[in-house]
Amino acid sequence: MHDLLIIGGGINGAGIARDAAGRGLSVALVEAGDLGGATSSASTKLIHGGLRYLEFHAYGLVRKALAEREVLLDIAPHIAWPQSFVLPNAPDQRPEWMLRAGLFLYDHLARRRIVHGSARIDLRQDPAGRSLAPEWNRGFRYWDGWVDDARLVIANLQDARDKGALVLPRTRAIRAEHDGSRWAVTLGDGRTLHAARIVNAAGPWAESVARSVLGRNDAPALRLVQGSHIITRRVSSGADAFMFQQPDGRIIFVIPYERDFSLIGTTERDIDTPDAAHITEDETDYLLAAANRYLARPLTRSDVTHRFSGVRPLILEANKGDRETTRDYRLVAHDGVPAMTVVGGKITTYRVLAEDVLQRIAPASKRWTATAPLPGSRIDRKPGETGQDAFARWLADLTAAEGNYDPRLVRRLAHTIGTAAAPLLAAGLGANIGGMFEAELDHFVRNEWATTADDVLWRRTKMGLHIDNAGRAEIAAWFGEAAPAAGADAPVTHRFAAKTA
Repeated sequence: MHDLLIIGGGINGAGIARDAAGRGLSVALVEAGDLGGATSSASTKLIHGGLRYLEFHAYGLVRKALAEREVLLDIAPHIAWPQSFVLPNAPDQRPEWMLRAGLFLYDHLARRRIVHGSARIDLRQDPAGRSLAPEWNRGFRYWDGWVDDARLVIANLQDARDKGALVLPRTRAIRAEHDGSRWAVTLGDGRTLHAARIVNAAGPWAESVARSVLGRNDAPALRLVQGSHIITRRVSSGADAFMFQQPDGRIIFVIPYERDFSLIGTTERDIDTPDAAHITEDETDYLLAAANRYLARPLTRSDVTHRFSGVRPLILEANKGDRETTRDYRLVAHDGVPAMTVVGGKITTYRVLAEDVLQRIAPASKRWTATAPLPGSRIDRKPGETGQDAFARWLADLTAAEGNYDPRLVRRLAHTIGTAAAPLLAAGLGANIGGMFEAELDHFVRNEWATTADDVLWRRTKMGLHIDNAGRAEIAAWFGEAAPAAGADAPVTHRFAAKTA
């Protein structure tokens, strides 16, 4: 029997599984789709405090998230790093004094060691201004973090598995029954798992799972908000991302992405069910217009190479709109049974959410994840080094040691699987399969639960952006699948909403 069974293999479920397994609990996790296959691979991929939340006086949430920003950048430097943002001053939007005051708070609400502070910039002189239309001549540069969201899920679950957790992707929880002493959970493959306690971390499906699987009607109602993104040609040659204010009061991020592209998002659109998530033409037009309001060289539909939508499960709050609704989480204990449902939350605070869960179910156990690097980032540090420093040094040494490989390939593997890249490169990568190598495909199957071409092309990596239709067909064939139907030049659209239950 397991001490804890977790339903949902997104970032919250993965973080809880890792933390619990590290405290000595016997853990099982079930996920109906691919691990991180829904909301946790469809985020804007930011580790941030939420600068705009300061407008709504959410100081506690921002402080908590800013502190976590430093932790995650330190324990996962192979997939997360500091990211600078340029915020042009728009006279018809928030006044400059408000931006300055907000950024001062943002710089000082939590201790900073890795991330720099903000500064006012002259966009007529600063290189970032070259990508902007000439009327945008003043602004600010501030710092947050970037993370590969899907890989963060995998890294947490790898650590959970290494500590004894049973991880079962593509395994649906059908029914859970409590006999007064333990849960019997019937799975879609016919198995039954027994557990002392259940945590429902099914994200957008949490309310549904509470009712249909756990038989409980006391989970809070969720507001399901679709967030859509587009990926376009790179809009700037610099390393800065942009935060663009809009006339409707919203903000849009334009982020350097996968070397050759820009990631633009996000929208907010209420939907009735998670399965209804899909990017609309209106959303695509909105994101293009939002970026083009600032850019010197406007984007067109032909610049869009990929589109995706995810679902944010927000706590339903009466009389609050999109921007005011909290992004914080809530832990709901179900009356009369040892079960809990997790609702809300954001990727930045997944680790403290997991700590809060464990504090409730195993209060005598000790916190440990804040200083324990994730798999891929376990590098011996020299005195005074941060995780970012240590990884940069390790990567430079690896690139020099593997001089027979293209340095871009070494960096790509290192920023994907971290320290596991070293033995992979040393042993040889094998045949080229459609633009990827047989050894890395084998790695994703053996070590990261990948079973389909999409698992590899869009979640374990983002190579789907770099490989044409013929290459994707080769990789699909390697997995024993039919070739993708989309044409080589057609923008690829994903929902990223496989049902989790």
